Amino acid sequence: MALILENIAKHVSLTPEEQALFLSKLETNTYKAKTVLLNAGEVCKHSYFVNSGILRSFNINDNIVEHVLSFACEGWWMSDMYSYFSQKPGQLFIEVLEEAEVVSLSKENQEQLYLEIPKLERFFRILIENSLVANQQRLMDNLSLPAEERFEKFTKKYGTLVHKVPQKQIASFIGVTPEFFSKMKARLLKK
Repeated sequence: MALILENIAKHVSLTPEEQALFLSKLETNTYKAKTVLLNAGEVCKHSYFVNSGILRSFNINDNIVEHVLSFACEGWWMSDMYSYFSQKPGQLFIEVLEEAEVVSLSKENQEQLYLEIPKLERFFRILIENSLVANQQRLMDNLSLPAEERFEKFTKKYGTLVHKVPQKQIASFIGVTPEFFSKMKARLLKK
């Protein structure tokens, strides 16, 4: 549990008693690759912290095409934020890409922690703000940058994932077809 406490310590300081209370509200599980933690159409009742492994969030459109929204690797949080905060059915799947140890925090426990340890509200607000900024930047990048630059940004942000995640999922994340991605990557390797 040291990793999640380090993650929190980047933004707020918890006393040993507060750390113990926080940890008591968590559940840790190990999942095999391809385990689905959340299906589209379900209400998201947990946020997930990755101790090890990789998660991805994605949706599937009417033409049965997957669109990868995000990846989460060690030390990152993931949730279907729309569903989690509205407590309405969401549109995202959350799937384990490689065997992962995942810490779950239920919405109910998170709300209780806000009351018992108010500084955690600040911590989660900072996470949400950072997520909002990253999503806005990604949207702007997808609207204005060529695919090669989007891929370069991907490799800077998710450097360790380039060789662990299927190319078709990286292509989906940067908004290109797998065929285009393969040709683009071959061009970049020639440079």
